Amino acid sequence: MKKALIFCPDGTGIKNYLYSNVFKEKDVKLSLFHNFDHDTLAHISEEIKLDEDIQIPAYKESYTEKFLRELIHLCRIKHNAITQQNPTILKFYKRTHATKKLQLFYGAVEIASKTINSYEQILKLEKRYQKAIRKNPLYVKVYEILKANKPDALFCTHQRALKAPIIFAAAQDLGVKTSTVIYSWDNIPKARLALKADKYLVWSPFMKNELKNFYPEIETSQIVITGTPQFEFYKEEKYIIPEQDFYSKNRLNPDKKIICFSGDDIKTSPYDPHYLDDIATAITKGNKQNDYQIVFRRCPVDVSGRYDWVVKKFPKLIIEIPPLWNYNSDKWTAVYPTIDDVSLLVSLAYYADVVINVGSTMAFDFAMFKKPCVYINYDHVIDPNWSVKTIYNYQHFRSMPSKKAVLWFNSKAEILNILESAIAENNTEIDAWFKIVIDNATMASEKILKNI
Repeated sequence: MKKALIFCPDGTGIKNYLYSNVFKEKDVKLSLFHNFDHDTLAHISEEIKLDEDIQIPAYKESYTEKFLRELIHLCRIKHNAITQQNPTILKFYKRTHATKKLQLFYGAVEIASKTINSYEQILKLEKRYQKAIRKNPLYVKVYEILKANKPDALFCTHQRALKAPIIFAAAQDLGVKTSTVIYSWDNIPKARLALKADKYLVWSPFMKNELKNFYPEIETSQIVITGTPQFEFYKEEKYIIPEQDFYSKNRLNPDKKIICFSGDDIKTSPYDPHYLDDIATAITKGNKQNDYQIVFRRCPVDVSGRYDWVVKKFPKLIIEIPPLWNYNSDKWTAVYPTIDDVSLLVSLAYYADVVINVGSTMAFDFAMFKKPCVYINYDHVIDPNWSVKTIYNYQHFRSMPSKKAVLWFNSKAEILNILESAIAENNTEIDAWFKIVIDNATMASEKILKNI
């Protein structure tokens, strides 16, 4: 029996790869390589049979490793912005830092980046980084763990994890077959692919072309189109909560249409609460509060309370249904979705009539049930540091075949008309966009396991 070592560094990986069918009822021995706490492990074990779990030793990144990693990141960001003729890519490099020490460090990174003028120089930095991580004490520890464990394959659920480059370096030096998924469709241009794998598993031909364009040193044969298992949940009836239970438990009126407002994190959309306020105000002023109800689902990692004022302002119109995640503020790896949240999100997409947000992937979740998405496309206030226009110029939105893939709120004044049109006619062309970005929503688990 083949032995697979699964490196799962975050909560979304738990949902997409451990709750899904990738490793369930398969003839493979599973070892989990992780930094989860006991409660998280217990919860995961309820959903998937693990033959073994192994704690990853503590990691302290050296100054050299961090400097090279951040220098490569900045140089790639600059390179990508030029080659793609897209200055919004530069937004993925953080230029503000809290302490003087960090300001000095990243100032040195910026100065060093000015000496890198070619892609060949970036690749030389990559080689230096690979040498540097092999000098870290964690490399030796992981090497010994893998040597003793003897896995046939190592699989990572997030290409950006800080420990991943060292773990993959040790595995490859031992001749262990390695593979990683690209976390999401918007990740590739962000230049955070620090690990070196034998195979890179992507969602679609679009993502394969992107990976090849941004990392031409990766051989085409190493990039495999598998799809992503996160959309397979929507094809399984067991995840749809019975209608009466869904409405009664969440205090919803079955006679009203459901408008889902899905929140973004505060960095992506700092004015989200104001957009929610605009939508609720438009419905109220249009005297449609007896026809519509707004379900507010915040971004699972946004626990700021910034929406509280608008939810209190419209207590009968806005129903907050929080994500059913496990939260532990002391340990990031203990923040993860429960299996009940999978059912909640699937059911929300099934029963809702439309989803509204600022450029969220949630458009594709709701598209699984042929539900329309409306993107908010106006600035709430004049802010020199943020504009919704920047969001829609990000590289991944170039995958959109037509602006008709979704509907748009281009101003406050048209909210109600667009909303009524979306619910009555569902006149979007999101299917075409879905096929470009996701390619296949039903066979991902099988393809991923085959390629691991």
